[in-house]
Amino acid sequence: MSEQQIAWRISLVLMILVACGFIFVAVNSGKRTQDYAAVQKSGYSFRNKLFGVLVLALGFALIYTLRSLPYGATHSDAAGPVSQVVDVKGYQWRWELSSNHIVVNQPVEFRVTSADVNHGFAIYDTGMHIIAQTQAMPGYINKLRYTFSKKGIYKVMCLEYCGIAHHNMVTEFNVVER
Repeated sequence: MSEQQIAWRISLVLMILVACGFIFVAVNSGKRTQDYAAVQKSGYSFRNKLFGVLVLALGFALIYTLRSLPYGATHSDAAGPVSQVVDVKGYQWRWELSSNHIVVNQPVEFRVTSADVNHGFAIYDTGMHIIAQTQAMPGYINKLRYTFSKKGIYKVMCLEYCGIAHHNMVTEFNVVER
């Protein structure tokens, strides 16, 4: 079972427990007792214990599921040499690439920035599956390195809502043989 499936099952159990708590309160909300002191004292004790257990369970779940993210941070020097560089600038509502042709099986570095607002630079393969992404921010250049293993036409779409024509912010580039 994958870590994602474990996290999903833990979340589902916690959601069921919260729902049961709401149902319990709703069912018992009409019942009153005259002396609230004993009820409050036992209720506070139970609540504090339950809160402690939930915090420990959440801490364990976070440590267990986040200890090995699906990708590691890479530094520009550690990733090795690149044979292609594509400068990318995002505008409301278009992308500007310095090259629309990329050679297959050779590392490419996208140097991504924005001229106006934040954009989400996302590359989609020919099956429209996202394969790489980074932020395009004014005043910063984010470097995204990737090696394309298949030829074809790839799409670049914006993942960050950037204004009224955000949905039109699409461009394409071609991955070709040398």
